Amino acid sequence: MADSLNYYDGFRTFSWFADFIGLPIDQANFVITQFIALLLAGLFRSSLSHKVVKPATRHWFGLTIGLALGYFCFGRQAVHLVGLPVFCYTAMRTQNADCMQRAVLVVALAYLSTIHIHRQLYDYGSYTLDITGPLMVITQKVTSLAYSLHDGLARNKEELTPLQRRQAVYKMPTMMEYFSYVFHFQALMAGPVIFYRDYIDFINGDHMKDATKSLTGQNNEKTLENVNEIVLEPSPMKIVVKKVIASLMCAALFVSLIPSFSIQKLKDDDFLQESLFYKLWYIIVVTTLVRFKYYYAWIFADAICNNSGLGFDGYKENGEPRWDKFANINVIQFETSLSLRDCITNWNMGTNRWLRSMVYDRVKRQKILLTYALSALWHGFYPGYYFTFANGVYFTLASRNVRRYIRPFFLGSKNMKFIYDVITFISTRIIMAYISFAFILLEFLPSIRLYLYMYLLPHLFGLVAIVILPYLLSSRLPERSTETSNKISSETSNVRNGNLKHKTM
Repeated sequence: MADSLNYYDGFRTFSWFADFIGLPIDQANFVITQFIALLLAGLFRSSLSHKVVKPATRHWFGLTIGLALGYFCFGRQAVHLVGLPVFCYTAMRTQNADCMQRAVLVVALAYLSTIHIHRQLYDYGSYTLDITGPLMVITQKVTSLAYSLHDGLARNKEELTPLQRRQAVYKMPTMMEYFSYVFHFQALMAGPVIFYRDYIDFINGDHMKDATKSLTGQNNEKTLENVNEIVLEPSPMKIVVKKVIASLMCAALFVSLIPSFSIQKLKDDDFLQESLFYKLWYIIVVTTLVRFKYYYAWIFADAICNNSGLGFDGYKENGEPRWDKFANINVIQFETSLSLRDCITNWNMGTNRWLRSMVYDRVKRQKILLTYALSALWHGFYPGYYFTFANGVYFTLASRNVRRYIRPFFLGSKNMKFIYDVITFISTRIIMAYISFAFILLEFLPSIRLYLYMYLLPHLFGLVAIVILPYLLSSRLPERSTETSNKISSETSNVRNGNLKHKTM
């Protein structure tokens, strides 16, 4: 811990507060900056509303506060907050629109990778908060902007997917617009990634246009202009309070319980000698508790965005406002998911949107492999990351085969379907823990040892699903018309994701 604290370069003005609440100074500073951001965010809806001040004022406010909080939290390391976007903006300005997006991607990942390597050399295996967190968010912003510029300036609209058309940018941002987007304080520390078009719509007050569509069901601009005159942006106070309370509860659970379930115990010889069931139970508990740290940061960051007006996504059918356009996590859906696919969909949703826009929707082959590869490189170079993402590819393929070849046998009745759901719920919890323990363990040999002491059983079951199931069952599926199977699948999906559909669109 001493080495980690020496590596940390943020302000130590509130060390007394860190000692009082029992947190390391890096975590205490992060909490302080997030509460400051929460309070200042409300100004965007009052004295700095788009109805009161010009867009330039809103740009400068978000930019200035973001830089100040970044410097407070990371000290001299904050120079990298400026360095990466400066190099990327230079690439945007100097490269042709046909290839500019690739140049920005290479520059951003090279800069971020250099910082990742530096940390691994000087602070290996530490969980100290450092500049790599905000740099990862900035990398998402600048690369997504570069690809949106490429879509707007170098491609025909007919070639674009609906999401690409929505996010396309048709003119180069000014320096003020660019750096305001990169540094705005609502999403600098912990995300979520917000696409440039959405941010500019927020600054200019145009984000209400999308909201009115859900009220009128019409898309013509004349109708939207008329509706905008009478529709007021709802107050986010209720949802902000709910999210702050929920995030603090997650933080309290993490701080109070994680000392009893040490991550380092996974390396102990005594632990490795325990029974397989004990090891499975322990990694499920410890990986679940670690997730609460992310829940706290992401839910609180979402509350900050909401308090400024970011994240308003129209209205539900009952007229209740939705404030989850940029939500990073759906805790309930994640923790109760019945498949690996649903887990991935509801985890770090902002990064999922970024990966889809950067890779999945743009490549024609090896979509899953290339998407996981970018995600791993973006995270850094700890071996545990690559174990996690390689296993993600492996078990995604396995789960697809299980769904394709096993699930049809359980669709004959509600009871059989319930049994299938129970089995998949339990197996999903096991597989998620098995995949993710290396992510928090980070190191190569301890991860390999734990895999071997668990006899690689999940891997073996996955191999059966990938290789043997198609051979045994491809000709033995229950006779059921394609139309009926699709109908059942669609109805089941609607029941499971009816509310989620409104939350993540």
